[in-house]
Amino acid sequence: GGAVKNVLAIAAGIVAGRGLGASALAAMVARGFAELRRLGESLGAKPETLMGLSGLGDLVLTCSGPQSRNFAYGRQIGAEGDIPAPVELVEGIETARVTRDLARRQHIPMPIVDAVVAVLSRKLTVDAAIEGLMTRPIKREAG
Repeated sequence: GGAVKNVLAIAAGIVAGRGLGASALAAMVARGFAELRRLGESLGAKPETLMGLSGLGDLVLTCSGPQSRNFAYGRQIGAEGDIPAPVELVEGIETARVTRDLARRQHIPMPIVDAVVAVLSRKLTVDAAIEGLMTRPIKREAG
């Protein structure tokens, strides 16, 4: 969960940078946590660890805190609609592709991570990524 949170923080920052509001940001973080939890549990993580301060608590902070470099980078992408030059201290940039590949090997769907990879590699626009994620059917997130 520790590395995946950085990818999700980029996604949350994009939503914030686009000015979509607190509800959209909360939805992104909640759905992101569901993705993180599915992947973590498939790799043997304990649900109680993921639900605790070091899991969910750290995710919320990283996806909203003003000192989160990943959130700030995503916010810049959302505000500008383009990808700024990679910054060395933004861990989520490299982690995104690694997480996507791991999730595929584990057969775990992670649409938010997929969207971040697509945006960072310029295969999907910010608006198309947000539309695709926000129009996904509402369903039970925990499983």
